[in-house]
Amino acid sequence: MEAPKLLLLILCAFFVGKSLGDGVTPQEAKELRDEVREMFYHAFNGYMDHAFPRDELRPLSCGGEDTLGGYALTLIDSLDTLALLGDRERFTSSVEWIGKNLRFDINKTVSIFETTIRVLGGLISAHLIASDYNTGMRIPTYDNELLHLAEDLARRMLPAFDTPTGIPFGSVNLLHGVDENESKITSTAGGGTLTLEFGILSRLTNDPIFEQVAKNAVRGLWARRSKINLVGAHIDVFSGDWTQKVTFFQI
Repeated sequence: MEAPKLLLLILCAFFVGKSLGDGVTPQEAKELRDEVREMFYHAFNGYMDHAFPRDELRPLSCGGEDTLGGYALTLIDSLDTLALLGDRERFTSSVEWIGKNLRFDINKTVSIFETTIRVLGGLISAHLIASDYNTGMRIPTYDNELLHLAEDLARRMLPAFDTPTGIPFGSVNLLHGVDENESKITSTAGGGTLTLEFGILSRLTNDPIFEQVAKNAVRGLWARRSKINLVGAHIDVFSGDWTQKVTFFQI
């Protein structure tokens, strides 16, 4: 199942465009917002009822599956959406469950890209929401549990950045580091889109290492750009050679 958060953002973008372009009345806008909320909770409750604490819900069989690391991925992915919807009760209970039960000292090989944007990003954003009075969702008993988890997770990903180019391997084992048989080929997104999460983590922990490795990865990619300042789709993290020079989207 796609993350409820992604579905919510897509629907909001569609309905906002409809409101601006088609002259939707305030009442119609409210009805559309309520529909988005209803669709989110349909997906979220389905996950919690049938798949939690597995990573994702199989929508046809209503079973759960671990697609990334086996650590309640959809719940982490949904934290900021729960806050956005003003659901203090579920946001608080979800943050508390994650703080008490989630651990990353597990023998799982995970994607650097997916783990960064979904797990690391989800933990950091929820930490900022739970600890800030201005969000209206501050949890009085919260004691930086999500930040500690985010830091632990990021440190377990650091071995992936130990390459001649500074561009990280595509995957890393959270317990043992990079497998000796791990592919040296990674995607541009896997090396070039980590600065936000790793940079914010450095600012929150006062440890520059996370921002440094993320920026080094971007520099490694940019140094190998074409004459017209474009980068390819896949690259060898050791040699720095592009294995797929053309970036494209399939529709």
